[in-house]
Amino acid sequence: MIALIELFGRMIIRQIEEVGRVWLFLWETARVCVTPPLRWRLLMQQMEFVGVRSLSVVVLTGAFTGMVLALQGYTGFRRFGAEGLVGATVALAMTRELGPVLTSLMVTARAGSAMAAEIGTMRVTEQIDGLTVMAVDPIRYLVVPRILAGLAMVPVLCLVSDLVGIAGGYFVGVKLLGINSGTYLNNTIKYMEMADVYNGLIKAACFGLILAAISCYKGFTTSGGAQGVGRATTEAVVLASVLILVNDYFLTAIMF
Repeated sequence: MIALIELFGRMIIRQIEEVGRVWLFLWETARVCVTPPLRWRLLMQQMEFVGVRSLSVVVLTGAFTGMVLALQGYTGFRRFGAEGLVGATVALAMTRELGPVLTSLMVTARAGSAMAAEIGTMRVTEQIDGLTVMAVDPIRYLVVPRILAGLAMVPVLCLVSDLVGIAGGYFVGVKLLGINSGTYLNNTIKYMEMADVYNGLIKAACFGLILAAISCYKGFTTSGGAQGVGRATTEAVVLASVLILVNDYFLTAIMF
């Protein structure tokens, strides 16, 4: 019994220590973010990596999500003779919820995993130690550009996802299912407000910060060689995805 209590206590202590290390890492990153100089070239590279290279997967995800929403919405609303509400449903679901969440999850899988693996490889091969020896701050050089890129580009990708999702829903609803075009568009404009779009973009910015910070932290604290890099990458993707979904609930409760 005593051994079980000791084991449980050690687990709790390790978790508390890990939370403390995360907050110290975030505090140091925040301090460096607001102090010059900012490495603009590295920032532009990371914005291109996170944003432009994630565009195709985000477009595909958003388009087919909007198309599926239109199909499912039409099936449900047809039972009540309210097929004209399909457009508003697709637009609200994309801008409020599915656009930010699915975009963030796709960017986590594509860019977040790469961040963790790249920084983790640099850690186990002692390249980060080499930067420190050369008087280069590894946080400023490696972490800050990635976090700022995630914070800036995920909302842009979310907006693209919203647009293609709404367009995909229009295509399925009007062209394939035969919903009246005027009714579809009028109800979309009537029931969707700009606040829905703005709040969705705020959520996307928060999710971009989460995925970039977690990925960089897991990569920065990697140990154990190649196996450790793989473990850190997996942990980064899983933890960032879970935190995105958890924070989505709280942000939705606050905003809507």
